[in-house]
Amino acid sequence: MFIPCDRGGCSAAPDFKGFTLLMPAVSVGNVGQLAIDLVISTLGMTKVGYFYTDCLVPMVGNNPYATAEENSVELSINAEVYSLPSKKLVVLQIRSPFIKNKYRPFCETLLSWVKSSKCARVVLLSSSHAYQRDDEQLLGTPLRYLLTPDLEKAVGARVKELNWKEMEKVAAYPGINDTDKVLHIPGGGITKLLFTESCSEGIQMAVLLKFCSEGDNIPDAFVLVNYLNEWLQLIKSEVSTSNNSTDPSSQWKIPSSWRLLFGNGLPPALF
Repeated sequence: MFIPCDRGGCSAAPDFKGFTLLMPAVSVGNVGQLAIDLVISTLGMTKVGYFYTDCLVPMVGNNPYATAEENSVELSINAEVYSLPSKKLVVLQIRSPFIKNKYRPFCETLLSWVKSSKCARVVLLSSSHAYQRDDEQLLGTPLRYLLTPDLEKAVGARVKELNWKEMEKVAAYPGINDTDKVLHIPGGGITKLLFTESCSEGIQMAVLLKFCSEGDNIPDAFVLVNYLNEWLQLIKSEVSTSNNSTDPSSQWKIPSSWRLLFGNGLPPALF
């Protein structure tokens, strides 16, 4: 359920008619969430509300996008909504893991909100375990995409122009029956369920994902957000003076919260 910031807790459905909803899957390396951080911070998006759900682990913390001492004490919770009307973009940032067996209720609530708020399409940023790729997935780029049939009709030609690689289906029973293929996204969290539900409900959804491993996943986040930017053109790409190549990475603004991504530094008293 969406709760606007400026309506005193009113649960009236917002009107994001024609907007693109951008959100992360809570997946391996938290790559989608880190990429969403870059989008919100760079575009200076305004927090417009909260997504109230009992499907996520409760949490509260300081403003992750603080730019001054004055706004550093603002509170943030596990699921918040940001908006940028000039780009017809709304972002749902998720900051905590899912409670066990709560994937399906969350997907149902989310897709109900997508319909009521009249969003035009959903873009889900995700990741998958690199070590569980099959032979075909080991070749070429570590980036993949998926489009629901309804979105395929609208943007399929554009995606082909970008020369992106679609997420491969893998054998349901490797070594026994290699002809039956299924969609398999290990480490992808809600990705597969949300995508298949969107397909059956006629919702336009794209999944953009990167194969990765746990660790310092900041580089993966930059790669994924640049991949997104190839399509949506959220920021303009600059030409690097060193090699005359297009490199938008330097234009993404790293949020202040990333300074503590791996915790505090070692206390001097130890030495």
